[in-house]
Amino acid sequence: MNIFYGGTFIKKEELKEAGIDYPIKLEYYKIINEDEMLKKEKEKYGIKVVKTEYIENDTKTEDETIKYLSSNEQKVEEILNILKENEVTPITTKDVISDISKSTFSV
Repeated sequence: MNIFYGGTFIKKEELKEAGIDYPIKLEYYKIINEDEMLKKEKEKYGIKVVKTEYIENDTKTEDETIKYLSSNEQKVEEILNILKENEVTPITTKDVISDISKSTFSV
């Protein structure tokens, strides 16, 4: 099950600096894995990051899902907060989480 955690539009100034003339929205989701096998153990949590580009009369979407990130829901929410505050896109999600887990806390 995916639960919406938060979303943001990348600031127009940042987009213009990068030469982008269209809006980009980022959305962050907490995943609660409800697999039958996991119900006997602790629930496992994951994340999903979705990027939507609104290009003229078209939209382009990309996403990154890390289904099994941690059994600690609070840690996953802390990671989601960091991703949202720093406007992390799907393409850099795994690298950022790797850096976070090495420097801040273990997931």
